[in-house]
Amino acid sequence: MKATELLLFGLLGWTAIGLVGSTVSGVRRADWPKARRGLRSIGLAWAIYMAVLLVVSLRQPQRLIPLGREQCFNEMCFAVLRADQIEGYSGRGNRGERLLRVAVQVSNRGHGGPEREASVRCYLLDAHGRRWEELRGVGGVPLTASVPAGGHVVSEPIFAVPDSVQGFSLVLSHGRWQPGLLVIDDGDSLLHRPVAMRLQR
Repeated sequence: MKATELLLFGLLGWTAIGLVGSTVSGVRRADWPKARRGLRSIGLAWAIYMAVLLVVSLRQPQRLIPLGREQCFNEMCFAVLRADQIEGYSGRGNRGERLLRVAVQVSNRGHGGPEREASVRCYLLDAHGRRWEELRGVGGVPLTASVPAGGHVVSEPIFAVPDSVQGFSLVLSHGRWQPGLLVIDDGDSLLHRPVAMRLQR
């Protein structure tokens, strides 16, 4: 677990204790000035934390991971091996469209039992920052597959993209509403530029 994750969890725990203390002071002891001071302290702490999170997110340059290098979430690591165009695809009624298959190695670097990154999902990002979502139900092994300790599997998500668009990178995300949104300097944190994995050398 990263230090910034511990910081968030510490702030959440301190907030919970502070809210309980303020409630006890205000309701049971009728000490409303003390309760208001406690709530102001909580609000100030969160305001400072959110300001730091936003400043870091906006100032941090985008991280680009070379082809074959891993991006890890605790014990689970992901690396793009290659990207291939699927031949013989005529498009879903749309001309100028192609299918791109991305081979991603999913590894478990832990030493315990099987692990999986249950909420991870992926999309492609082009050179102009546009997103291209994975086609659901056409791939084989999912990115969320359970992997034994020390082992790996290969997932092959597939994307329908225009012929005219090049320069794609793969982005791994845990969705819009998840704890990483409030973790400072996390790829999923608020307004942070996503970590992108190159599909070419």
